[in-house]
Amino acid sequence: MTSEFLEFSLSRGNDLVTPRPEIGFKGLEPGDRWCLCVSRWKEALDAGTAPPVILEATHASTVEFVSLEDLMENAADIE
Repeated sequence: MTSEFLEFSLSRGNDLVTPRPEIGFKGLEPGDRWCLCVSRWKEALDAGTAPPVILEATHASTVEFVSLEDLMENAADIE
């Protein structure tokens, strides 16, 4: 997670930062890892706020919705 993405997600009505102890959710901070649906990641990509992608943890079908090039450009595990 990045602070930019967390702010973007909050602006879209998905609060990922506020702890919700009643459901065991501690809230996310920049640097945390979190599984995103491809549609939200693509929305964030289009807005310039996509968080880095862990390619090894990304399902192969993701390329049906976003390009492999976009994923690789935003990969956290490529140097």
